[in-house]
Amino acid sequence: MCKKLYRSSTDKQIAGVCGGIAEYFNIDPTIVRLLWAFISLAYGTGIIAYIVCAIVIPERPKD
Repeated sequence: MCKKLYRSSTDKQIAGVCGGIAEYFNIDPTIVRLLWAFISLAYGTGIIAYIVCAIVIPERPKD
């Protein structure tokens, strides 16, 4: 079965990007959020990347 990356509809803080990435890699969403915050603060590109991901990654369809 092919895994697809979706924004999370259940585990979301802003747009569900970090929750969706955590579901895809089967890890804790807190780890993804902390890494994303570090990248945002250290390099400044995390905010732009989050906005792009929120637009590009589709939301998980309701089953």
